[in-house]
Amino acid sequence: MPAEGRTGGIGCWARRATLGLFLVWTVFPIYWLLNTSLKQPVDVVARPPSFVFWPTLGNYAAVLQDPVILGYFITSFVVAMATMVLAILIGTPAAYVLARFDFRGSTDLGFWILSTRFTPPVAMLIPFFVIFQRLGLLDTHAGLIISHVALNLSLVIWLMRSFFAEIPKELEEAAYIDGASHLRTFATVILPLARTGIAAVAVLVFLFTWNEFLFSLILGGQIPMISVGLYKFIGYQQIEWGHLSAAAVLMLVPVIAILVLFQRQLVQGLTLGAVK
Repeated sequence: MPAEGRTGGIGCWARRATLGLFLVWTVFPIYWLLNTSLKQPVDVVARPPSFVFWPTLGNYAAVLQDPVILGYFITSFVVAMATMVLAILIGTPAAYVLARFDFRGSTDLGFWILSTRFTPPVAMLIPFFVIFQRLGLLDTHAGLIISHVALNLSLVIWLMRSFFAEIPKELEEAAYIDGASHLRTFATVILPLARTGIAAVAVLVFLFTWNEFLFSLILGGQIPMISVGLYKFIGYQQIEWGHLSAAAVLMLVPVIAILVLFQRQLVQGLTLGAVK
């Protein structure tokens, strides 16, 4: 066998082995989470860990029958959906203006919006807390929604700005010649062409909000989202590993479902403009 063929074969197997190890590294935590959620309490604390056991759905039944946990899920869904809608409604027109209109200070404004993403969220937490406390927005759905919109708005604007920049200006000019206003052109020409990007950005905002922990912990207080509500199963002397794992698996379900349903739009949206 030629030396080049042997070298290529070894390289191919090395790449496959590396990808296999990476797959195990990423999938094993999810497998172990699902494995733990199906165990009896005695199997959870078994040493060494047991891979063969009699599975039970009792942990899921206990979680789904707990009205407090269901309230956490409802709060997360309401906040994530409202944040997604408001961020898209506010960020999309702003991104279009920055992409199409060159006005005084537009560059500085765009950089200022981007700079809000540079700041670590923990650095903005205290100002948010003080302002919300004075406005009476602590422990409210409105407060959580406003804070998450503020966190994700720069992401929406900058991603959508790149999407709008890829749309040929000639399409808008043709609409203007036909007598369409800027608003009508944006609504009837630009938005339909940018729907893939809008779908991708909407999915990202929903996922980031659904998984967010810090702002929900501090600003949510009495109405925490599910990312914080999981701490209900961590007691002073005992951790309910089975219930905690079952709730965590249920928390993953919307994320996986959204990624599967909108996979094509997400890939197309995030790769738009990557190749000229």
